[in-house]
Amino acid sequence: MVTGGKRDLVHVHITDDLPIRAQALPYADRVEIRLGSAFPVALIIDYGALGVLERAIQQGWSELDAAGRGKGGDDAGSR
Repeated sequence: MVTGGKRDLVHVHITDDLPIRAQALPYADRVEIRLGSAFPVALIIDYGALGVLERAIQQGWSELDAAGRGKGGDDAGSR
């Protein structure tokens, strides 16, 4: 959906050389995942949503495998 000339979706392209750092925030019952260095993006994930995120990533990975793997066919993220 486009409103006022702006998209309502943020795209973050994650590559194998993008710095990714995770930090537990026990006082908030959350995990922070920072992507990038110069202009980092932070995902703040509630404890209860960690499994949901993990399953979504696993589903996408399985779909790529079923389609013959991503471009290049290497084992970049090795599970």
